[in-house]
Amino acid sequence: MAWGLRYVAEWTLKQTLNLSQRLNRQMPFVPRSTFEVAVVCTMRRTPSRAGQMRRRDFITALCAAATWSLAARAQQPTKMKRIAYVHPSAKVSEISVSGRPYYRAFFEELSRLGYVEGQNLAVERYSGEGRPERYAGLARDVVNTHPDLIVAVAARLSLDFNMATTTIPIVSLIIDPIAMGLTASIARPGGNITGVTISGGLELIGKRMGLLAEAMPSYLVSRPYWEDPRGAAAREAAKQAGLSLKAVLLGAFNEAEYQRVFRSMEQDRADALVVSEESEHFTNRTTIVELAARGRIPTIYSYREYVEVGGLMAYSPDQTDIYRRLANLIDKILRGANPGDIPFYQPTKFELVINLKTAKALGLEMPAMLLGRADEVIE
Repeated sequence: MAWGLRYVAEWTLKQTLNLSQRLNRQMPFVPRSTFEVAVVCTMRRTPSRAGQMRRRDFITALCAAATWSLAARAQQPTKMKRIAYVHPSAKVSEISVSGRPYYRAFFEELSRLGYVEGQNLAVERYSGEGRPERYAGLARDVVNTHPDLIVAVAARLSLDFNMATTTIPIVSLIIDPIAMGLTASIARPGGNITGVTISGGLELIGKRMGLLAEAMPSYLVSRPYWEDPRGAAAREAAKQAGLSLKAVLLGAFNEAEYQRVFRSMEQDRADALVVSEESEHFTNRTTIVELAARGRIPTIYSYREYVEVGGLMAYSPDQTDIYRRLANLIDKILRGANPGDIPFYQPTKFELVINLKTAKALGLEMPAMLLGRADEVIE
């Protein structure tokens, strides 16, 4: 009797393990419910006469334990996936779960979806160090490492990667993929690319300018930005708002160059300043905010993080939500979806954040109507 019990138990466990191996080979992302059904069918082949109740209960318990263990394995991608995360200017050490809140949201969402860095996911981080002349070469170097997927932050890198590969899936964070010539459609991007529009389109530039009332703003941008569709959108937005817009062109993204252009604005007695959404600015946000405060120039920014370090105000999308969406796009592609068939995600939630302490330091009386519109007022 004991020998027969041991034989049946060993046979059942062997069959269960064989089944799991076949499933892992054929369906690496098989849902838990599907796998449990297969194991239950195996268990029910066990004879169930009254005299064999103890044996049946023992085998059922044994198989149930195997089911939970193997189902957990079936939920996880079995192959180590490699993604390249490429930022134009951020320090690679900041791109982690312990970094900014939106990075934490990104990695936590990936984990929730079954991808844990160091277990079944390898994240290779790259930075262009704020030097646009090196972006194209960086894109080629990353493509030559043959990752499973590339995350490209901002317009220039996205365009460079689009030129560098037609096969490796690209997930882009970009202001407007159609206006920038990355794709012809938001709904069906085609090719090997999809992503998230980080600002909801070029019209957001005009909304930021509209918050400056009757000021004569300067626009802090790089020369390539001013000469591409983003610059054209800024000029049109200023015209529609009845504003006289002057470009303040950066030759490079470094502290010395920022100091130069701010001295120029002080000499020209700039009424106000709009800082473009270029990622290189974001990396230098503390420097920009300090120089704006020193020059007593009211400034509106593209992201709330500027306001958190003392900037006057920002009108921006919810970056935490954007990075969660980014993680979900990555999940779909790694599970076999064609990126060209996945629509670009367009954010619908935007927030106006005002730093009242900074307004007082600048001697500004913020209109009650504007404060009423704000989603958050920092005092």
